Amino acid sequence: MENLNNDTPNILIVDDVNAHLVMMTEIIKKAGYIARPVTSAHQALLAIKALTPDLILTDVSMPGMNGLEFCSLVKKNPLTCDIPIIFISGLTSVEDRIKGLKAGAVDYIVKPYSIEEVTLRINLHIKISRMQKDKQSYNRKLHTVINDQINKIYEEQRNIIYAMAKISAIRDGNTGKHLINVSKGSRLLAISLQILPIYEKEVTKQFIDTIELAAPLHDIGKILIQDSILLKESSLDTNEKKIMETHTVIGANLLEEVYSYSKNNDYLKMAIDIAMYHHEKWDGTGYPKGLAGDNIPLSARIVSVVNTYDILASTRCYKPAYSHEKCMEIINSQAGIRFDPQIVENFNKIQNQIKRYRN
Repeated sequence: MENLNNDTPNILIVDDVNAHLVMMTEIIKKAGYIARPVTSAHQALLAIKALTPDLILTDVSMPGMNGLEFCSLVKKNPLTCDIPIIFISGLTSVEDRIKGLKAGAVDYIVKPYSIEEVTLRINLHIKISRMQKDKQSYNRKLHTVINDQINKIYEEQRNIIYAMAKISAIRDGNTGKHLINVSKGSRLLAISLQILPIYEKEVTKQFIDTIELAAPLHDIGKILIQDSILLKESSLDTNEKKIMETHTVIGANLLEEVYSYSKNNDYLKMAIDIAMYHHEKWDGTGYPKGLAGDNIPLSARIVSVVNTYDILASTRCYKPAYSHEKCMEIINSQAGIRFDPQIVENFNKIQNQIKRYRN
């Protein structure tokens, strides 16, 4: 048999009559292609597994599996459905030709045929097949290039946004470790919720990966809050509290503007919800919109608990760090008031993991 390890198109010939196989093999060889003759559809299926042909020529009337059944089988398989198939048959009626084309063939040659006709049709379909393969290859490469560019843009956006978030965190009196803690804690808490039936559809692997990226952006709006309020060691007065509360809307607006240029960016979409709603309370007394219960996005409810815990456990300009036990006492006291009680319950279950990564 010819050497198949080259770029020369190989053509599978399926016919139960040896004389027809010999004649078609010679035509294919003279046309400059590799001929692979087999005497049954069963052998043809084995030959396809061994090496995918560029074109299949098959008889219709064969014992066992006929040509129409063989063609339908090839077209149903996603791995072989793109192989062009030409019927070569002594069945000459219009109905027979229609059956062949409906089965998935690209052409139907009637016996007796001329060598020139067969050669021209084979050349045509090999050319079309190669053009389609080249187009698919080009599209895959183009898709890869576009995705790489999109990912590069996303990465650049993320780096810029994270830099802003870190500046905001440092201005707020911490080293930036708070961002890491909120990121890790939110991921752990989301994972713990995944096993609950009420969250199994919403808390997917993508949700978990996305909240880990989005959670650190919760306080990005503080970058535009003046130092006199942000770093004040004593209690804020009523007007100062109102100004501080605007960091939620400011942060969401900043992220919304970036998101408007990249609508498919899931982590930015979630980050907007978190920035806007992480100070809403379960009982509806939070800000900026006074949302209550399940109306608060799940991502914001998760970050709210983790963020509060990390602030309580950290030293700030206005307070010392509390012990883990004291932090958990405060968190639990706010279940059903400030926090989603189910999320608090799960936070209790992972508290040892929270302690470990913070330490």
